Amino acid sequence: MPQPRPANYWDYIRVEDLLSLQRGTADSESELIDDEVRFIVIHQIDELWFKLVLRELVAARNLFAQPRVPEDSLAFAVNSLRRITICFELAAQHFKLMETMRTQDYLKFRDKLNPASGFQSAQMREIEILLGLPDQDRIPFGNEGSYLDALKSHDGSPSPALARVQRRLADGPTLKAAVDAWLQRTPIQGSSPGDPGDEAVVHAYGEQYLRGHEQLYQRALQHAVKVQALTPTDHERLQARYRGQLQGARRHLEADDAPADRRAFVRRLRTAILFVDSNRTLPLLSWPGQIIDGLIECEQAMLAFRQRHARMVERVIGRRVGTGGSDGVAYLDQTALKYRVFTEIWAARTLLLPPDLCPPIDDRGFYDLAHA
Repeated sequence: MPQPRPANYWDYIRVEDLLSLQRGTADSESELIDDEVRFIVIHQIDELWFKLVLRELVAARNLFAQPRVPEDSLAFAVNSLRRITICFELAAQHFKLMETMRTQDYLKFRDKLNPASGFQSAQMREIEILLGLPDQDRIPFGNEGSYLDALKSHDGSPSPALARVQRRLADGPTLKAAVDAWLQRTPIQGSSPGDPGDEAVVHAYGEQYLRGHEQLYQRALQHAVKVQALTPTDHERLQARYRGQLQGARRHLEADDAPADRRAFVRRLRTAILFVDSNRTLPLLSWPGQIIDGLIECEQAMLAFRQRHARMVERVIGRRVGTGGSDGVAYLDQTALKYRVFTEIWAARTLLLPPDLCPPIDDRGFYDLAHA
């Protein structure tokens, strides 16, 4: 076996190569003012965080894409999701340094960026694709027919960024698709997809859950009447509000909003998420519960990164048109608001019940480690 050749720190980290990359489009970094170098360095660091995020996303996706996900591998997936969260949290902190730059300082070199834009970060588009952001949910950046058009070179020719994103589009499944398939296979009351009577078991658990919601609705209404001096109008308004939430819970569990050919899958997926989240103290559901938490934390960190980005941009340049022709801050705000991937998991938080109202487990021993 060949011995590793001796290495210096600067060779292993490629320090000299790294420090030579902050000149932008100039021939030499000496042509740049300090603010521009700072601007370049921060964005380069972001791209390095994105590189790590992509590696963790691929590792997690590959794990969940297996026909059978080993229970002892879930801790690895939780760690991957945690690292993704940390990467976005650290990247968001860089905006503090950007905000030390005054508007007039930025305007000294802003024109050099035209028509470039942070929207052209191929790795950010890869992260969105790998997570599972649907194309139909994308917000138009400018006047392009597709977000892919914005990744072409300024003369319309193919670019490395476009090629990178196209390769990612061909690299399925997404993390969302893989995780959804895994969660959908969760045994509910000991019943798995394909088992005789599985649909009836899933339906019965959902109905029990909805009865729990009816009790919660009555409990909340009685408490409101007791502690508040409600007028008949207030009472009627509260009743209508709780009744609407109960109806929304039924529509969600029955997957009325899903396409007909996907309804059975989505119905079982949504019920499985509630089953796991409600019973995560059971040994075999503990790690799946942590996966659910990890996915929410990961997406929350990414949304917070987007929101922090928008506020930094507004603070430095206000609501100007973006360098690439976008709506600038308005575009960034929309992505922070609408770019949600793990919608089934987020929605389940509205439906979760207190422990005393959750449906009982028919066979708790089924979910013991000894059973596995």
